Amino acid sequence: MRMKFKPWARKELETSPFYIDNPQNYKNNWKTAFEKEQNLYIELGCGKGNFIAKLSKLNLDKNFIAIDLVDAMLGMTKRSVEAEYGIRKSTDAEEIENEIEKQKVVKNLKITRYDISRIQDIFGKKDEIKRIYINFCNPWPRGKHHKKRLTHERQLKQYKEFLKGEIFFKTDDDSLFEDTLKYMERSGYKIEKLTYDLANEIDFWNGEENIETEHEKMFKKQGIKIKALIAVSI
Repeated sequence: MRMKFKPWARKELETSPFYIDNPQNYKNNWKTAFEKEQNLYIELGCGKGNFIAKLSKLNLDKNFIAIDLVDAMLGMTKRSVEAEYGIRKSTDAEEIENEIEKQKVVKNLKITRYDISRIQDIFGKKDEIKRIYINFCNPWPRGKHHKKRLTHERQLKQYKEFLKGEIFFKTDDDSLFEDTLKYMERSGYKIEKLTYDLANEIDFWNGEENIETEHEKMFKKQGIKIKALIAVSI
């Protein structure tokens, strides 16, 4: 479902210290976007941002970048991060200025707007991304649209240019999951783990908590099993 236009989103993003409006300027130099040089993880298609907000706060020893194409989504992500950090919203001018200062406590997360199909424009080999998260991306079920999938071979080949670690992938869609396994094999990735029922797995993410996204909670209530995998580039 397409998110409705949020007239406040662009203005809020432009004043946020953890939003980056020109990600292409950081290619091969993302380390300079953060106060501390730490392992860098990215989420592709961050949606409303509940996942990345929790993940980044739980892992202050890592740096994160969340990417989406739609201002409305990124505006929601910004607010999700603020909620996670207890930053209160206000319409008062003085309070808004104080909120911008408070947002500076978010030191290990950046959110940015970009077309993921052209992701090589913003990341390069020197960025050494340690992990890519892809959660419940659009399955694009029609065959002629498969190339738009974030796990399609065309995308996987781009990721190999800057990924120095693994891909964590979750989906509710059976067809997308099965096709992704084939895409991975053909693109030179090794599947280290996979499951067709994530809820019944113990320690699937190798010691890391499974942070449930909004979609994940919804699908579980509907009785839909969540498929997941961990893959590395070989």
